[in-house]
Amino acid sequence: MRKRSPKEAGETHALLREAGLRVTDPRVAVVEHLLGQTAPVSHADLCRSLESAGFDRATLYRNLMDLAQVGIVTRTDLGDHVWRFEMKRREGNHVVSHPHFVCSDCGTVSCLPDVAVRIVRGKHAPRSLATKNVAIQITALCDACA
Repeated sequence: MRKRSPKEAGETHALLREAGLRVTDPRVAVVEHLLGQTAPVSHADLCRSLESAGFDRATLYRNLMDLAQVGIVTRTDLGDHVWRFEMKRREGNHVVSHPHFVCSDCGTVSCLPDVAVRIVRGKHAPRSLATKNVAIQITALCDACA
C-alpha cells in the first residue's frame, strides 16, 4: 500500500468526519486501502493486506460495516456469497455506479467503469428497474482463462 500524502490523509479524515464517524487508525487504514484498489475486495483480502499493521479481523469487519452503513463504501455480493467492498465512486455530488466483471472460471472480479449499460424497463419487468438503482454484473471468461 502506497503512503498517502498529508493532504490525502486530511481528505480521508474529513470524509470520515463528514459521515459522522470518528477518525481511528483502523478506519483510516481501511479507507486508504480501498482508495488504492481498482476492484472490490473481500474482508479476507483486506485482512491479508492489513495484517502487518496489527489490526484484527473483527475490527476490520466492523469498520467495513460502519463505512457501508454511512455510504462511504458499497457492499456487493457478486453471486459467490462473498461480500466485497469498494469506495463509492463520485462525480461531484453524484454517486456513479458501474458494472462488475466476474470470470466464470477463476472468479477474478474487476470493475468496468468505462462500460455503459442502458436499462430499458420492459412491459413485465419490475417497476424498480425504472429507478435504475440496480447492480449489473457481467459473467464470462476473463482474457487469461479464455
